[in-house]
Amino acid sequence: MQLDDLLQRYFATTDLSGVAPDTLSAGIEHCRVDLGLEEDRGKRFALWSFLHMFGSAPDLDVAFENEEDREAARNFMDLLAASEGDGAG
Repeated sequence: MQLDDLLQRYFATTDLSGVAPDTLSAGIEHCRVDLGLEEDRGKRFALWSFLHMFGSAPDLDVAFENEEDREAARNFMDLLAASEGDGAG
């Protein structure tokens, strides 16, 4: 899954600067539904990560049955947090 493809699928654009709040909410909700229906572990992780970046990901114990997937998600969150604190930007 490519970020541009996810943005296009859920928000009908790759440029979020012009997305209306109701369109953003609808896209996030659509993604949450897709996450709930997705059975492929890799795709679930990609959708969860996408939602996490929007502050809308479900809790790890809800999103992932497998402890390895939960640990990968924790690592992802740690990496994002570290990148936000490194002074870049």
